[in-house]
Amino acid sequence: MPMANASGGKKALSPTQREQMLRALKARYEKNTNRHKGLEWAEVQTKLKANTEKLWTLNEMERTGGEPDVVGQDKKTGEYIFYDCSPESPKSRRSICYDREALESRNENKPKDSAMNLAAAMGIELLTEDQYRGLQELGNFDTKTSSWVKTPPEIRKLGGALFCDRRYDTVFVYHNGAESYYAGRAFRGSLRV
Repeated sequence: MPMANASGGKKALSPTQREQMLRALKARYEKNTNRHKGLEWAEVQTKLKANTEKLWTLNEMERTGGEPDVVGQDKKTGEYIFYDCSPESPKSRRSICYDREALESRNENKPKDSAMNLAAAMGIELLTEDQYRGLQELGNFDTKTSSWVKTPPEIRKLGGALFCDRRYDTVFVYHNGAESYYAGRAFRGSLRV
């Protein structure tokens, strides 16, 4: 369980939880070297240890089934980029609609939450379509499930939202009403550290 930090209520993990999370991230890093060519774990770990609130966010990604892994580095800012890399859309985030507006528009059979709300609470951003396609270059994800992706405002304004999946060795982008939700659809997020 996350705990409040004495220096202002920031989200933080206990020292034991931090070490457990770092061990899990290192094991995943070593198991999936194709996702982070040219990056050194020692440098990633140093950045993580200096950003305990971001480590809390990675723990939230892990706790909800996202299996976060480092997938790149922004050459301008030096930030490491993490994506949810679970083979299928994270189980603990399924059966949710797109955003709060969509959730509030449902009069009955409301889902428990929305993708945008959960992502904000966790401190992550939904993957964009381009980021989702980049993730798919690192492996085969969502071959049985689908994931909401950040929807352009002009589509959302008209009531729609986008989601993606991988079928027939191809990445597909689809649309649904933002208020829809399915047992096989969640969302994938990104975090910069």
